[in-house]
Amino acid sequence: MSQDNMQTYAEEGFLTQVDLFSESEIGHFRACFDALETREGREKCQIGLQARHLDEEFIWQMATDSRVIDVMQELMGENIMLLSTHFFCKYPDPEAKKFVAWHQDVTYWGLDPAEAHTAWVAIDDSDTENGCMRVIPGSHKNGIVTHGESKEGENLLSVNQEIPDELVDSSQAFDLELKAGQLSIHDGQLYHASNPNTSDRRRCGLTLRYIAPHVKQIELNSLGTRYPTILIRGEDRHRNFPEQSMPFAMPA
Repeated sequence: MSQDNMQTYAEEGFLTQVDLFSESEIGHFRACFDALETREGREKCQIGLQARHLDEEFIWQMATDSRVIDVMQELMGENIMLLSTHFFCKYPDPEAKKFVAWHQDVTYWGLDPAEAHTAWVAIDDSDTENGCMRVIPGSHKNGIVTHGESKEGENLLSVNQEIPDELVDSSQAFDLELKAGQLSIHDGQLYHASNPNTSDRRRCGLTLRYIAPHVKQIELNSLGTRYPTILIRGEDRHRNFPEQSMPFAMPA
């Protein structure tokens, strides 16, 4: 990664259009997801597939791919733990009701300090028509802000949380359009959201959540659970999480 990219991440709170998986690689992973979607059903696949790297090897392979971890290591430091994984899958929504409200990730993860980083991998092309992620550049520098409850549409967030409108200058929003196989990375305190999928195409993305070992979970997350955190590179001298074995071998 270039020094410019590292500086951009520090200043803006995100990177986008990071080329990673080849067309054939992402085609394989998409086929694996399609099979999972068939087994689990669309409703479950919208936001219900969390921490499935523990039982689905293709998700583990994506989350621990050395190219992904190399990028994260340059942004986070030598020691990296996989906090969890989560699919966000938006299906065509002709009534434009389903959206993701403006929010910060770490406000509802129960972490101390509130530090985490997310790689968002495009399983399908993600663009403005099918509801790509949007961010407010530099908003991660504002610290944690109070979240309220969304009162409009069908907010896909787990507890319907939303940053109040008066705290978000949506005129500054930047759309993270990605081709399948690309990824974006964002700081856990960055304001982000996404609009409804008004296209006739699915928009599936896999979020990979990473923390450094000094971070601990002091409260249950918004799902009322503790994260199955696994050390995937470096060493853990803090032991803030119960030791968890790797569910599958690390990819070659």
